[in-house]
Amino acid sequence: MEHACGGCGRSVEDRFRFCPWCGTPQRSKLVELFRPHPLVETDGSRGLRVSRYLGAEPAARHVRFSVWDGDVATAAISVADEEAARLARFLAAAPATTGVRRRSVGDRARSRH
Repeated sequence: MEHACGGCGRSVEDRFRFCPWCGTPQRSKLVELFRPHPLVETDGSRGLRVSRYLGAEPAARHVRFSVWDGDVATAAISVADEEAARLARFLAAAPATTGVRRRSVGDRARSRH
């Protein structure tokens, strides 16, 4: 598929990250890298990369999580903005103490609505 470049207006294939005619970026994204927990990963070669794609169209906006081992992505998954927001709420609600109460399946189902 193709789309019009936001910089020069010429047709650009969707697979291109930059316009071949004017060099304008075709996708905007924010990227953050996260180190693993030291008790789980001891050599420091792995990490989590989270990319938020800020496409002009709602269908192009998503969040991608990729697990890196050195300079190679070993796994990746993309989630819609709604799922990313749900993940953010889940992480923000994490208790500050170690006295974590296990939630039942019913509790989890109710919290989705």
